[in-house]
Amino acid sequence: MKVFNRTMLFISLVFVTFSCSTAYISSEGAYLEKYYDPDTLLVLTQTPDPDIWIIDVRGEAAYNRRHIPTARNFFSGEILDRLDELPKDIGLILYCETGGRAQMVINNLEDEGYTKMLNWGGNSRWPYEYDSNE
Repeated sequence: MKVFNRTMLFISLVFVTFSCSTAYISSEGAYLEKYYDPDTLLVLTQTPDPDIWIIDVRGEAAYNRRHIPTARNFFSGEILDRLDELPKDIGLILYCETGGRAQMVINNLEDEGYTKMLNWGGNSRWPYEYDSNE
């Protein structure tokens, strides 16, 4: 039974890793696809574009520990209550731990009329130095 449980755990982790690490692009977000590459996203963090926001949808504590430079924190559980702070006419690059929550948020934002989004996946894809608020 232990072997079966370990095998199922391994298969589940592989599935989550590969299913959540693939970029999702919303209907008008094709121009954001180039930022799925960490090197290109790094350039965006060094020379920010006011029309593209990087959004970390993890909780405040996780965000404060470490986040991609210039990322703004919109916790997934509160983002729909903060739509007045999130313009519809800009590009949004969303990420979390694995990409799963980011995709859930994107699905909810699409229901609210947002169309320029990219699911960047998990913050573990970021190979560079993080910012911290601690």
